[in-house]
Amino acid sequence: MKIPLILKKLFRRRIVLGAAICLLLVVTLALLANVVTSYDPNDTAISQRLSVPTASHWMGTDELGRDLFARIAFGGRYSLTIAALTAVGAIVLGTLFGLMAGFFRRLDAPIMRVVDAMMSFPDILLAIALVAILGPSMLNVVLALVLVYTPRVARVVRASTLVVRELLFVEAARAVGVSTARILWRHILPNLMSPILVQASFIFAYAILAEASLSFLGVGVPPEIPTWGTMVAGSQQYAHGALWIVLFPGLAIILTALSLQLLGDGVRDLLDPRLKKSM
Repeated sequence: MKIPLILKKLFRRRIVLGAAICLLLVVTLALLANVVTSYDPNDTAISQRLSVPTASHWMGTDELGRDLFARIAFGGRYSLTIAALTAVGAIVLGTLFGLMAGFFRRLDAPIMRVVDAMMSFPDILLAIALVAILGPSMLNVVLALVLVYTPRVARVVRASTLVVRELLFVEAARAVGVSTARILWRHILPNLMSPILVQASFIFAYAILAEASLSFLGVGVPPEIPTWGTMVAGSQQYAHGALWIVLFPGLAIILTALSLQLLGDGVRDLLDPRLKKSM
């Protein structure tokens, strides 16, 4: 199927198209932060602290007089980077463990018992515990979130692998002596791309919310790194008199996560044969 036709079917639903446009705007704003604003996100101006939105400061200033629009634009780089690295790490590890558990019967029970044990804890509590052990830093937040979301991917991939490995083309490959590695890489993994892509979009959204939650609770990335979560966490005590300093970072978090969720729903509906008639 050609890419233009795929995009046409994906964006047939206006809500999915709107989500894609919103996400594209957020990513563009983060990538072009140096172009869209002339302010440094860490430059302070105490004389202008808690200024209301004006022509010079589109979203106002925070408690230290820093331009809020610049901090949101540059903070998007950190928040989206953390989410993207989390999604990639969880997809790679989850796919690896899911393939092994689903294809090799002897590995199924031990791997899935570990997965079940990790999933028995609420995501945010497990993330807090892992960050507390590893220490607060951007890399450790990514590592903690990867460990939290890997079991989700592993369960989905395992379930799909159990189905695919029993299909006739896999049995035929085994019969002619194709190596196990080649069967996994050339025959099973390509048939798992649909659930993997959907999980990637959802984990991307979950990671943005999780990073913001960790920062809000004081166990996320260090306060000097301007992620959307640290902005909300550092400004909450001033919110009663300057609502904009938590409103705009909070809207960035909500719109990005919601756009990813809606886009993920659209991809799932497109790739799931049972739902194609409703597209």
